[in-house]
Amino acid sequence: MRGLLPLFRGLHTVSNRQARRKAGIVGSRCGLCGTQSVNKPQPRFGLLFDIDGVLVRGRMLIPAAKLAVEKLVDSQGRFVVPVGFVTNAGNCLRQTKADQLSHILGVPITQDQVIMSHSPLRMFKKFHDKCVLVSGQGPVLEIAKNVGFKNVVSIDMVRESYPLLDMVDHNRRPKLPSTPVVSLPKVEAVVLFGEPIRWETNLQLIIDILLTHGNLNSPHKTHAVPHLPLLACNMDLMWMAEANSPRFGHGTFLVCLENIYKKITGKDLKYEALMGKPSELTYHFAEYLIRSQAMQRQWKLPITSLYAIGDNLMTDIYGANMYNRFLEERAAIKNPKAVAQVVAATGSSTAMPGGEEEFDSMWESELALPSATSCKSVLVCTGVYNPNGEVPSDASRCIKETVFHGHRDFRFDPALVEPNYIVQDVAEAVDLIFQQEKFVPR
Repeated sequence: MRGLLPLFRGLHTVSNRQARRKAGIVGSRCGLCGTQSVNKPQPRFGLLFDIDGVLVRGRMLIPAAKLAVEKLVDSQGRFVVPVGFVTNAGNCLRQTKADQLSHILGVPITQDQVIMSHSPLRMFKKFHDKCVLVSGQGPVLEIAKNVGFKNVVSIDMVRESYPLLDMVDHNRRPKLPSTPVVSLPKVEAVVLFGEPIRWETNLQLIIDILLTHGNLNSPHKTHAVPHLPLLACNMDLMWMAEANSPRFGHGTFLVCLENIYKKITGKDLKYEALMGKPSELTYHFAEYLIRSQAMQRQWKLPITSLYAIGDNLMTDIYGANMYNRFLEERAAIKNPKAVAQVVAATGSSTAMPGGEEEFDSMWESELALPSATSCKSVLVCTGVYNPNGEVPSDASRCIKETVFHGHRDFRFDPALVEPNYIVQDVAEAVDLIFQQEKFVPR
């Protein structure tokens, strides 16, 4: 993967697990941010919540989530601290996810408070005018256009135009030989939003696109390198729904695609970028979102601490700890390089154009200027994490296929999957954070 930021830096590791304690702080109603009252305490921290396994399991609300929300709002129903919902889901628009959260949590959530795995694609302007093939489920064409792509082709469009390419399901094979129904433009890049429904169809057609360099009228060229640019969102190998055990995520689909490509060509599949947790770019955007909320509330104190609450060691904890390393290095050298590296990866050096959100126009220039100096990880036991499991302390003894559930391009580092805190659920996490910050909302 051509990186957006160096993944690992030689700094000290995160602190060991700390004892769990409750502060017993409760609020009352729920609601949106508003103007700040001078009599209210001003927070110097922000909260980043994972969704699946922390707030919900599938469509079921985790009971502790309701308690957590009550602790986070004042008597007027306004959030007392800046809050972001950071999810690796990529099968819907941010507004749709905000509406879902509003309904299930019983508090209005805006799309400004939601970060999807595909949100950073807004920055990859050098691909926005190219013809891109998109894979996933849900309104993939609408999602692609919403984040800036102008010329989009879906897997279904490819299958309809080239019916002889999708041959795994005998019942879907064409009865008679056919020629392309509709002429499609040559594909110039591939964007993977999330796990599709028919994996065999998507795997076959994505491989076809990569091995023909976007021209499906030509045969495979297994020795053609490099292949078309490939951008992937959501690296979760598994995620927690209503079932007793985790379910396959998009990371599992990527494992399949990578191994099929290597088996055919003998070469590794290369990514232009990997987005979603644990990617640092996702946390850069999340930090900016938190600062934007603080500015909206007219809180004068800078947001210096972030707390990332999640249930997955290999995404939520790994990503928060990796971003914390970046913040520590930035503080140590006083020379942030994030913008230069983002520009190198995205091919863009200007401010983002106006679009869905007002703050998108300043996203790029603001990324290298975080006010936060730390990002602490909080692990909950209501999702993927099994408190009875163990992570080996010796990385050389780690068998990636059986222990490390992170993506192929992220090496295993025991320090990065060690949470700062372990708590039972999200309500206990909020209590602990308020206690650590000595924050008592009035």
